[in-house]
Amino acid sequence: MTRLPAFALFAAIINAAGLPIYIYAPKYYADTYGVSLTALGGLLALLRLVDVVQDPVLGWISERLDRRKALAVTLGTVALALSMIGLFALPPPIAPIWWFGLTITALFSAFSFLTINFYAQGIAKAGAGDDGHVRLAAWRETGSLLGICAAAIAPTLLMGMVASPFAVFAWGFAVLALVAAVVMWPEWQGRTVAEATPIRTILSDRLTRRLLLLALVNAIPLAVSSTLFLFYVDSRLAAPGWEGPLLVLFFLSAAVSSPVWSALAQRFGAKPVLLCAMVLAVASFGYTLRLGAGDQVAFAVVCVLSGASIGADLTLLPAMFARRMAKVSPNGGMGFGVWSLVNKLTLAFAAALLLPLLERAGFVSGGDNPPQALTLLTWLYAGVPIGLKLIAIALLTATSLEDDVSRPT
Repeated sequence: MTRLPAFALFAAIINAAGLPIYIYAPKYYADTYGVSLTALGGLLALLRLVDVVQDPVLGWISERLDRRKALAVTLGTVALALSMIGLFALPPPIAPIWWFGLTITALFSAFSFLTINFYAQGIAKAGAGDDGHVRLAAWRETGSLLGICAAAIAPTLLMGMVASPFAVFAWGFAVLALVAAVVMWPEWQGRTVAEATPIRTILSDRLTRRLLLLALVNAIPLAVSSTLFLFYVDSRLAAPGWEGPLLVLFFLSAAVSSPVWSALAQRFGAKPVLLCAMVLAVASFGYTLRLGAGDQVAFAVVCVLSGASIGADLTLLPAMFARRMAKVSPNGGMGFGVWSLVNKLTLAFAAALLLPLLERAGFVSGGDNPPQALTLLTWLYAGVPIGLKLIAIALLTATSLEDDVSRPT
């Protein structure tokens, strides 16, 4: 029997090492070690080229792990914990930009391996029925979002309590990661491994390709807003110290909304519910274009609304994809290897394009910035996501989900 709380806890740990690190790490290395935003953005984009090869390979490995899966995942969790400690808790023994590159590569390699295996395991645990995938997704994605919330607020809270908040955060994360690995261990046992599915079989499926394209376009807005969030709050809203509470408000709204979206999807279908969430995202980003210095309270309302829309994205799209993989690739490893790659390419886009653009406009993290740089920051933070969300709405509208994961049988 599937222990859903174990899935929620493990999801929390994995995702605490995902998006929050993209939010904090570039600004941390820019502020602490003086690394340029252009250098950080270029390096993050370059590292994503590794994922083009790595993630499908990790999916291939995942499909061939049987009784060794529990041990392999536990070792991956240890690697994740050590990488977090290296990134934030150890002074760089070499040039900071290269230490950043080494540690974050190790961190996201472990993150990819764990994510691929975790989501693939969900296919087997959810069963054949449609409701099983949405129910598991609700627990999993709620845990994911709570983990993101905790990782988003912890460094800010610790700043008023300890001298090295990011080091304490890294060590605390490492301990909790090992606890989660122990709790999740039984869930890797007794899995019947089907025949591995070639990647060409997965990509030859029309609905799978459409879902991957939709995931790519729809996830870029989150990557953009996550990459620029701290810069936007600190410089555009002129509200230093509000970053942590606003981040928590955003991700907590996503976590609270996740089971609500799941329940709505089970009643009305995933497609119309997801379309409503996308429209909500467009409206919230549109209002953000009007905000400026001192508007942090209004932006808090935006965080609630946009966070709620993200809750739908992170709950329903993976459930759709998992349900399709149950038919196309029962092991799921290779399929979620491609899924992981697609989602990380969105972060590469944000880092490679947006950070250098800001620096060329004269933007300096934590400094006095010219009006044109702040205007560009606003349009990058909110305008770019609006355009991409409209494209995603058009794609979803044109997609026939004959295997809608959410309708009860």
